Amino acid sequence: MTNDAAQTQPPDRPLLRRRLRDALVAAMKERDRVAVSVLRSTLAAIDNAEAVDATAPAGGSSAIESSPVGVGVAEVERRALSDDDIVQIVRAEAADREAAALDYDRAGRQERAEALRAEAKVLSSHL
Repeated sequence: MTNDAAQTQPPDRPLLRRRLRDALVAAMKERDRVAVSVLRSTLAAIDNAEAVDATAPAGGSSAIESSPVGVGVAEVERRALSDDDIVQIVRAEAADREAAALDYDRAGRQERAEALRAEAKVLSSHL
C-alpha cells in the first residue's frame, strides 16, 4: 500500500509542512491525541499565515458600480511561505506552549503544564 497523503500534495509544498501532515496522519492512526491536537493546531497556524492580508488595499475605487462582477473575481492568491517561514511558525508555536507551561506551573496546574510541554516536545521533534 502506498502513502496516498504524500502523493496527493503538490510537489511545490514546503518539506516541513509535508512532514507535519504525514505526522498528523500517523498520529491519527496511532490514536495519539496530544500529537493530533498540536499538529492540527500548528497546521492551522501555517494556513492562517498564508491567508491574504485583509488590511491590504484592494486597489482602485471601492464604489459598487466600478467593482468587477463574475465568478472568481474576488479570489486572490494566498501567500506562499518558504520552509524557513514555516520553521519560524513551528518554533513560535512551541515557544508559546513552553511559555504557557511556565505560567501554569506558577499557577499550580502541573498537569496542564506537562501537557503543554508534551505538545512542545512533539513540535520540536519535527524541527
